[in-house]
Amino acid sequence: MKVDATGLWKKFMVAGAAVALVAGTMSTPPAANAAGVIKADDDKWISIGMGLRTSFNAVEGASPGGHYSNEFTVDNARILINGKVHKNIGFEFTTECFNCNVGSNRFNSGAFPNFQAGSDTGTASFGGNSSIGLLDAIAKIEIDEKLNLWVGRMLLPTDRNTLNNAFYKASFSGLRGAGTPAVFSRNFDDGAGLYGRDNAATIWGKVHPGGTHLLYAFAVSQGLRHNANIGNSLMYTGRVQLNLLNDEPMSGYYTAGTYYGTAGDIIAVGLSGQHQKDGAGNVAAPFGVSDVTSFAVDIMVEKLIPNNMGVFTFNGDFRRQWARYAQAAFDPAFNDGALGCFCVFSGHSWSVQGLYLIPAKIGVGRFQPYMRYTAVNPLESASRQEWEGGVNYVIDGHNARVAVFYTYGDIRTKGANYDRNATGDKVDTFHVALQLQY
Repeated sequence: MKVDATGLWKKFMVAGAAVALVAGTMSTPPAANAAGVIKADDDKWISIGMGLRTSFNAVEGASPGGHYSNEFTVDNARILINGKVHKNIGFEFTTECFNCNVGSNRFNSGAFPNFQAGSDTGTASFGGNSSIGLLDAIAKIEIDEKLNLWVGRMLLPTDRNTLNNAFYKASFSGLRGAGTPAVFSRNFDDGAGLYGRDNAATIWGKVHPGGTHLLYAFAVSQGLRHNANIGNSLMYTGRVQLNLLNDEPMSGYYTAGTYYGTAGDIIAVGLSGQHQKDGAGNVAAPFGVSDVTSFAVDIMVEKLIPNNMGVFTFNGDFRRQWARYAQAAFDPAFNDGALGCFCVFSGHSWSVQGLYLIPAKIGVGRFQPYMRYTAVNPLESASRQEWEGGVNYVIDGHNARVAVFYTYGDIRTKGANYDRNATGDKVDTFHVALQLQY
C-alpha cells in the first residue's frame, strides 16, 4: 500500500474547514425531530417527515491508475410517514432512493445497501440514478406495552446494528461486519429481503421485572424466495433485550447506537437468533443448498460522566452464522443469473466501538471523537478487518450531525465474496458526511 500523504492531508484540511464552517456560522440550531402532524383527534393523525444522508468519499485505488476517488454521494433520501387510524391501530410508511448512488465508489454506509458486495442495489431506472421505492410498510396493532403485532415490510428483530436503522447509528458508517441474509440480499425477487427488511409478521412487547426493562420480539418472514429455497420455507427471527438501568426511548423494538446522554445511564444486552431451512446456497450445484442459522449478542453502555464531564458510549457485537453449502455453489458453471448462489456469510464477525461526547459546546454543536475495530472471519474464506476513527459534530442529536472519518482495512476490497479465492488489499478511505432528518 502506498499512501498519498499530501492528498490525504489536503482532504483532512478541507474536512476540517467544512466542520469549522458549520460550527462557526450557524447561529441557531435546527428544530427537534417532530415531523409535521395533521391531526383529526387524539386517536387519528398522520405525520410526515424526511431524512437525508449525504457524503464525500475518497477511496484508495478506486480510480483509474490506482488514484483516490473523489465523489459526492446521496447515501439515503427518505420520506417518512406515520399515523393512527384508531387508538390501537397505526401505520408506518417509508420510501428510499435506492439508486441515488449507482455507479459511485461510495462508502456504502446507508441502511445496508450491500456495502460488502461492492455493488449497487435495486434496478437502475429513472435515469439510472434515482429510483424511489418502498422501504417500510407496516400495519401496527398495538394493544398495550406488553403485546403488539406489526404486519408488513419491516426491519427484522435481529441485532442492534440492524435495528439502529440508517439514521440512529452511533457513527455514519454503521454496520461493517457480516450481516444477516436480509442485509446481504439485493432484492426480494430472488433474495431474502432488502436493507435488513423483509415481509413479515412480528409480535413484540415490553415488561419491567424488578425495575429492569425486558423487550421481546419474534418474527415470521419470507426470508429467501426461490433460489435454494425449493420448499418455500419461512424464516424465523427472535430477539430479547434487557436494559438494566434506564429504558430506551425508541419506538417499538427499534434501537439506537447512542442517545448522547439524553436517556441517562444505559446498560443494554441483546440476544438474537434467526433460522431458515434451505435459506442459502445454489440449487443448481451439487450439495449447494444449506439451512441458515445465526446467533448474535450485542451490548450498549452509555454513561454520563459526573460533574458534566461528557458522555461515554460503548457498542460491541458478536455474530455467529452457519450456512454450510458446498464450495461448488460458487462455481460459475452452476450460476445462470436467477438461480445463482445466495452465498451468505458463514463464520463469525465482531466489532467494538467507543465514543466520547465532549461537554463543551462549540458553535451550535459538540464534538464526539470515536474509534472502532471490526473483524470478519469466514470459515472457508480469507479473514478481513477494518479500523475506523473519526469525529462527529453533533448539532441536534440524530437530527443534524456532521461526521469526518477515516478507515483502513480490507473489508471493502474483499467484500461479500466468501469463497476460497477471495482477495483484496488493505486500503485507506476518507469521508465527510452530513445527516439531517425532520
